[in-house]
Amino acid sequence: MSHHQLQARELSFTYPDGHRALQDVSFCVSPGESVGIIGSNGAGKSTLLLHLNGVLRATAGEVRVQNVPITAATAAEVRRAVGMVFQDPDDQLFMPTVFDDVAFGPINMSLPTHEVQSRVEAALARVGASHLATRPPYRLSGGEKRAVAIAGVLAMAPSILVMDEPSDGLDPAARRRLINLLKGFDHTKVIATHDLDLVLDVCSRVLVMHHGRLEADGTPDVIFSDSVLLERCHLELPLSRQRQ
Repeated sequence: MSHHQLQARELSFTYPDGHRALQDVSFCVSPGESVGIIGSNGAGKSTLLLHLNGVLRATAGEVRVQNVPITAATAAEVRRAVGMVFQDPDDQLFMPTVFDDVAFGPINMSLPTHEVQSRVEAALARVGASHLATRPPYRLSGGEKRAVAIAGVLAMAPSILVMDEPSDGLDPAARRRLINLLKGFDHTKVIATHDLDLVLDVCSRVLVMHHGRLEADGTPDVIFSDSVLLERCHLELPLSRQRQ
């Protein structure tokens, strides 16, 4: 499934108002890795994610997918490999029915009708949402919307899943279903989140962002054992670690 390498090289980005959101960020994600990106509000997590499939373009430095730099000319190709799940599912769900929403990407890839049908059915089944196919998205719960948004990305058959706060607003049962779903994916995953327990459950590597810089890069055990780092970056231990 996952065969694309994802690499940021001295990535910097400044918003039009002059705010420098990213400063010289460099890292490489190997095929099949599950990487969590953590940091306090304003650390640059969401801005970084928006560079990983070309929604934002770097002020300096670059992002490469399988050694292809993301440019205006390569963006469409890159987005077939890197699927983005936004923080708010309503940013992705806009069609009359769930089926139409999940089919939107494959249709715009100019796939034949039978292939679109097959991809939609497989993606909805993968996230446990086949029964929602005829429902209008606005009638769904938060957890159902999240599942359908993920299905819409899966239907594009990406190698890499990039997710911004996937557990945000979910009740405990929906959150657990999401975690189990993510753990079952073979895709390379890059997940920005404040949910540090989700990081422990799903990710084998953690990037710590602070004031737009990559402050640390290591395993969850190493990162969450470094009390000085956590305090400096205004982070706390995952709740499960606080009880130990």
